[in-house]
Amino acid sequence: MAASSRAQVLRLYRALLRESQRFSGYNYRMYAIRRIRDAFRENKNIKDSEKIEELVNKAKENLEVIHRQVTIGQLYSTQKLVIESPGNT
Repeated sequence: MAASSRAQVLRLYRALLRESQRFSGYNYRMYAIRRIRDAFRENKNIKDSEKIEELVNKAKENLEVIHRQVTIGQLYSTQKLVIESPGNT
């Protein structure tokens, strides 16, 4: 993988994780983070540039979906779960 595409993939990975941290619901937040990490780990050894490009485009679409869902979720307030309280981490 070329250095520029590696940097692009890493930027996309960090953007996905950062945006997922904004989910107000604990379960949605942890699920999204787990799925992102698992997907990137699963595909880390792919060398085919066409396949990499396809996966990057899919990840960009998923980033847009996450951003949209976070925005919608912020319109509705919910109570925090017990596990989210500061003493339980």
